[in-house]
Amino acid sequence: MATRARVRAPELIGKGGWLNTGDQQYTLADLRGRIVILDFWTFCCVNCLHVLDELRELEEKHRDTVVIIGVHSPKFVHEAEHQAVVDAVERYEVHHPVLDDPELATWKQYAVRAWPTLVVIDPEGYVVAQHAGEGHAHAIEKLVEELEAEHGAKGTLRRGDGPYVAPEPVATHLRFPGKALLLPDGGFLVSDTTRHRLVELDADGETVRRHFGTGERGLSDGGPDEARFSEPQGLAVLPDGRVAVADTVNHALRALDLTTGVTSTLAGTGRQWWQGTPTSGPAREVDLSSPWDLAWFGDRLWIAMAGVHQLWTYDPGSATVRVAAGTTNEGLVDGPAAEAWFAQPSGLAVSADGERLWVADSETSALRWVDRDEHVHTAVGTGLFDFGHRDGAADQALLQHPIGVTALPDGSVAISDTYNHALRRYDPASGEVTTLATDVREPSDAVLVDGDLVVVESARHRLTRLRLPEEAVRVADQAHRTQRAATEIAPGTLRLDVVFQAPAGQKLDTRYGPSTRLLVSATPPELLADGSGAGTDLGRDLVLADGVTEGVLHVSAMAASCDDDPANEYPACHVHQQDWGVPVRVTAAGASRLALVLAGMDEQG
Repeated sequence: MATRARVRAPELIGKGGWLNTGDQQYTLADLRGRIVILDFWTFCCVNCLHVLDELRELEEKHRDTVVIIGVHSPKFVHEAEHQAVVDAVERYEVHHPVLDDPELATWKQYAVRAWPTLVVIDPEGYVVAQHAGEGHAHAIEKLVEELEAEHGAKGTLRRGDGPYVAPEPVATHLRFPGKALLLPDGGFLVSDTTRHRLVELDADGETVRRHFGTGERGLSDGGPDEARFSEPQGLAVLPDGRVAVADTVNHALRALDLTTGVTSTLAGTGRQWWQGTPTSGPAREVDLSSPWDLAWFGDRLWIAMAGVHQLWTYDPGSATVRVAAGTTNEGLVDGPAAEAWFAQPSGLAVSADGERLWVADSETSALRWVDRDEHVHTAVGTGLFDFGHRDGAADQALLQHPIGVTALPDGSVAISDTYNHALRRYDPASGEVTTLATDVREPSDAVLVDGDLVVVESARHRLTRLRLPEEAVRVADQAHRTQRAATEIAPGTLRLDVVFQAPAGQKLDTRYGPSTRLLVSATPPELLADGSGAGTDLGRDLVLADGVTEGVLHVSAMAASCDDDPANEYPACHVHQQDWGVPVRVTAAGASRLALVLAGMDEQG
């Protein structure tokens, strides 16, 4: 058995207490003898949702030896509300205990720097590995097998049922609905996200006409009682009359024929897109990544590809898909579509005159738009870490993680300001942001009906009809920054090390050149005098500019490891990747080295 670094695991602390345990509170001592995997997540983060899906198979396969604990560590103010965490655990079908840590106490104890981060604790209570980002399920599976063998032989492994206790199911017509579409006869089609189906409602927004999908998670085509979806979201009408569906967790686009009730697959393979895989081609052969919303703009179907911070398009004539905007880097950068940065775009709508594609860019709490020349602009929002509820001039206004947009007839746009539980309005003519309604619980979309807005109140599991007011609702200004503390760094040269250790039985595959990639930038760009840009080494010296005392370092790293067996002509390979946005403050007492763990343990930490 290979020698493995071990650090005593800090205690699990969370002011919000435990969920999915039948009200039982746990300490690490209670879990001694089990392999514990801590999943530091926050429910706004699409990468965290990807990891939840990556862990499902491991969780089931090693149920008698492994306990996965979600440590909910909020970014946004709304995510620190206990009821919001309770809702998210149900919404995303989290079937393991969750510690609600609204003050980031456990996050700080484990020196976590990114969502998502996975920490593995052995049966004796020692940390043996840390992984940031996605793509680590295979490595953790191998480590779990090693730990089972090692501690089984030592007699320190305890098998049996875990602490998970399922909550009682709740009967409602909809459960955390995502998006809605107005039908020609005045009814609605709604993505019933948590129940993995589509629901057709009467014009009253309550009476159920039909269901499409079995209600079981899966990817299969067919009639209303045969088709399967996985957390569907966005809906849009295609030129042939069918409804395109963003089948988010299946990483696919589906099409529903309301006349026949038959669902088919338009695009996607069911696999998640990774760096290095095709970004264009035959629609059924190209991987997608968490498509969240759809809109017909110009002559194509535009896709808010939340999982990779891009916009893609689908051309039904040629049955092809391609990247239309975004670089996969997470942030807020305007300009030509190919150079723009987004952060989890989650809502799309076409302006009344057809000249703009509005985008709810959720992680930057921003309202963006794409023009006919495919340039990207920002109407409201400043970046990843500033958010709140403030009306007024657009350059001062604040939103909080909006995931829906609705074009209004006068050229303005209604914003489903999700984490503010509000409906907001931006008027391009005046450049002003106002509040249309408050106390709409986690609105995720809205549709215009006879001068009213029918809002998808996702966390109240219903559609709510609101009269558009003559005057906007007035609210007290609130401005927030993420609770996450800035990392103090010393002026001058900062050594950046991305720590990556290949999983057991694997190695970096250099047969075709470097298998690692590192991209560094900063907000503001003036923070770095030298060291920004792309390279293949996972370590780099960054030179901090004089006079800039705070900002955000954006670090994107990728490493590909393959089976270390010379006899295997076609080794299995796995991609590990993560984007970090690290708030930093330059101070004389700060550190001269910044270590970001992609996989393994920082031996110098």
